[in-house]
Amino acid sequence: MSPQPSSIAAVPDPSTADPGGLLARLIAIDSVNPDLVAGGAGETADADFCGTWLAARGFEIHRLERRPGRPSVVAVARGTGGGRSLMLNGHLDTVGLAGYDGDPLAPRVSDGRMYGRGTFDMKGGIAAMMVAATRATAGGRLRGDVLLACVADEEYGSSGTEEVLESFTADAAVVTEPSHLEVTLAHKGFVWFDVEIEGRAAHGSRPELGIDAIAKAGHFLVALEQLGQRLADGPPHPLLGTGTVHASVIRGGEEPSTYPAHCRVTLERRTVPGESADGVERELAGLLDRLAAIVPDFRYRLIRGVHREPFEADPDAPIVRTLTRHAEQALGHPPVVRAEPFWTDCALLDRAGIPCLLFGADGEGAHAATEYVDLASLDRLTDVLTATITDFCS
Repeated sequence: MSPQPSSIAAVPDPSTADPGGLLARLIAIDSVNPDLVAGGAGETADADFCGTWLAARGFEIHRLERRPGRPSVVAVARGTGGGRSLMLNGHLDTVGLAGYDGDPLAPRVSDGRMYGRGTFDMKGGIAAMMVAATRATAGGRLRGDVLLACVADEEYGSSGTEEVLESFTADAAVVTEPSHLEVTLAHKGFVWFDVEIEGRAAHGSRPELGIDAIAKAGHFLVALEQLGQRLADGPPHPLLGTGTVHASVIRGGEEPSTYPAHCRVTLERRTVPGESADGVERELAGLLDRLAAIVPDFRYRLIRGVHREPFEADPDAPIVRTLTRHAEQALGHPPVVRAEPFWTDCALLDRAGIPCLLFGADGEGAHAATEYVDLASLDRLTDVLTATITDFCS
């Protein structure tokens, strides 16, 4: 599939021959996720730029855009045959620009750091994997294919990686989300639920006729806090600790003079490997059923929302061993092995049967008013990815 027309000239730009120069170009492109911010620019301009940049360097470009205005780009460098294929995955979208300290689309360098929206989360990772793949595939000496998946919508629904995985696969993958140059082998999942507590509306002067849904919800909130404590006291995952639960939003009532007929509590349950959305639903249903048995007039509906699975890599997988070896060589010491509490597209790749891990740059400020990437770590990340691609795909 050929790339869509782009306003960026398909000519190699000397200023983008290094990851810092390329990152500066990427930061200047607005790619706010419109599912997070109404009217957000989306990924079109960013996908245009990445596709054109990679096409100019000999990559075969595939543009996927099931959702209009929400494209992902897969760039492929074909190997000579008989080698292992490797996918590098990173997301083009960012969170919103409002409230950023300064101009979020004007990259600024100070004290070895580049500032701007997306520098850390995660256009730095995109720049590193693009430059690394270009360096590793120069000369056409690799036997295996190298795929770069520059995807849409990770910050909301991950529709980009889901669409990519319908058409592409690989023997392994590296997600270049920021990880402070630490090897990340696991992360938590999550599942959202709405609990609707049913009461009965009545005039505030007639308590014998009304059932206060908000008061009934209070029993549930206390039980939810107790569940959170039981989870915290349970057996921990070696990298992630225990699962958690919290109430996120509560809505109920109409006006001061009426007993509320409904109260809705939205909650989030963060899961660790070994826990599932089905298991969490049984856990919550059991808690609510116990309340219904002991609290008079307690009636509820439990509604499952979005859920994402936790992720855990095999530490002995070839891609984990290969990247860890090259990270140790670049860092001068064994890299820290860690896990993340937040969800990433690693879980989708793993579910698709692609062994993977997360490894990215150092910095701070994901989703914050000030965001930066450490440029020395960006160079080091590029070196590690270049060596990993060359080794794994040879």
